[in-house]
Amino acid sequence: MKRVVITGAGTVNALGQDVAATYEAMREGRCGIGPLEFRDVDRLAIRIGGQVKGFEAEAVFNRQQLSLYDRFTQFTLLAAREAVRQSGLEFSGEMADRSGVVLGNSGGGLLTQDENYRAVYEEGKNRVHPFVVPKLMNNAAASHVSMEFNLRGPSFTVSTACASSNHAMGQAFQMIRSGMCHAMITGGSESMLCFGGVKAWEGLRVMSKDACRPFSANRSGMVQGEGAGIFVFEEYEHARARGAQILGEVLGFAMTSDAADIVMPSKQGAARAISGALRDARVDMTRVGYINAHGTGTAANDKTECAAVADVFGTHADALMMSSTKSMHGHLIGGTGAVELLACLMALNDGVIAPTIGYEEPDPECALEVVPNEAREARVDVVLSNAFAFGGLNAVLVLGRA
Repeated sequence: MKRVVITGAGTVNALGQDVAATYEAMREGRCGIGPLEFRDVDRLAIRIGGQVKGFEAEAVFNRQQLSLYDRFTQFTLLAAREAVRQSGLEFSGEMADRSGVVLGNSGGGLLTQDENYRAVYEEGKNRVHPFVVPKLMNNAAASHVSMEFNLRGPSFTVSTACASSNHAMGQAFQMIRSGMCHAMITGGSESMLCFGGVKAWEGLRVMSKDACRPFSANRSGMVQGEGAGIFVFEEYEHARARGAQILGEVLGFAMTSDAADIVMPSKQGAARAISGALRDARVDMTRVGYINAHGTGTAANDKTECAAVADVFGTHADALMMSSTKSMHGHLIGGTGAVELLACLMALNDGVIAPTIGYEEPDPECALEVVPNEAREARVDVVLSNAFAFGGLNAVLVLGRA
């Protein structure tokens, strides 16, 4: 099997509109969650989120492109440009034929849907723009990335709620490892912060009105975010031959299904995904130094995830560092695992562990080292990224130092 490395990274999220700004915010433990700004926000009970502020699409895309690009596609393209630029790859000839894109996304063009439902049902209009369907479809971002970079290999979108990005990156990893592809652009994006998107989540009664405080005894729920995280995965020998900078190696991946409940997580399902990823990576658990937790800030997730980690790692769990960056950038749903993978790369390359901010009170059922409130300097060689989704779908990635 081929080795798989990461040679490019890009992002747009509430902490920053590129990787450098995001790393700086994570090191500082800065919070990107704040008051939401969009039409009819005053009709919502939940009025905070990890919204990307100061983003001017008109300065980046022309009028024709804006008629085709929903906000989640705009985020994806900007992050992909940053990732491909860093990788130094050019896609032509056989390289284009042996490269593709797999992205994670849950809601598709929700802002486009919201605007057009208003137009038809509230304003009584009988016509919508002819590009509404290609603008809102879940695979729009993946398709536009494939067109922009001439990626003629496998290209598709994975939609598995909050595990979408990790599932997508796992598929990209396996395609390169098997020899099917030389390189893949992968990751995920989401933009649900509109009236209908937040109103739908309000109905679940899992949202916080003030802050996201994962693992803290006084947690009050999750907070939505938006943005994209995009990476270039590449076959190791191909990357080495062209002298590419290697940000990290993807060592293993596993996915499981709880087959139990549509919304309540299962300790057993999460534990099987974690242990399966370690087994796939052929890594002894004692080498793992950091876990980027799913860590939503809900009691159901936080307690279940901590129990699963404790079960898998046993006595080594006490030596692990585990943090949830959702406390800073919010929960990006289908895009969340991709943005959180940046914290894993920062830990491997810079020796900085991103903190769990907003932590106020210890929870005896979350008694692991959750790196509260301040970033920590530590050398780690192997890290995990957890993603556990509604529907009982679990996806875990293992990364190693380049």
